[in-house]
Amino acid sequence: MKITKNTPLKTVLKIGDNCEQCGHCCSYSSGFATEEDITKISLHLGVTENELKKKYFEEKTKFNTKMHRPKTKKEGKQYGPCVFLKNKKCSIHEVKPLQCRIGNCSEHGDALNQWFDLNFFVNVNDGKSIREYWGVLNARKPIEGGELKDLVKSKERLKKMLDGED
Repeated sequence: MKITKNTPLKTVLKIGDNCEQCGHCCSYSSGFATEEDITKISLHLGVTENELKKKYFEEKTKFNTKMHRPKTKKEGKQYGPCVFLKNKKCSIHEVKPLQCRIGNCSEHGDALNQWFDLNFFVNVNDGKSIREYWGVLNARKPIEGGELKDLVKSKERLKKMLDGED
């Protein structure tokens, strides 16, 4: 199965559904949540969205875009288990964040994470977002639809963005 930037969410969810619930991914970090996820999780836990964000989530910026993700228990390290990981199982599995639902240890793991980045973080109208994403492209081959020329159609505009003029 080939994953591209334009692969529909329904297909991505199906591909990402082969999580074995081993707790490995969740032992080192957490996935990002969409606003829809925040609503579902707050209803599931019986708290307001603001309470949920204060107690369990942190705001992070990636590619100049802010999103929330569950906090981690770092205990003096750069990484740590997700706050929702209990006995190596996700305690909110039924409503876990989208990135957690699609990310897994399968052969498609990297492509699924790239799909998430391209559809939720990279802002094609923001020069700083494009420049930050460009830095990542030096380390990995993008999925189809994820090259800079695919994201910013105008060569002139892309050049301005990369030069920091946009």
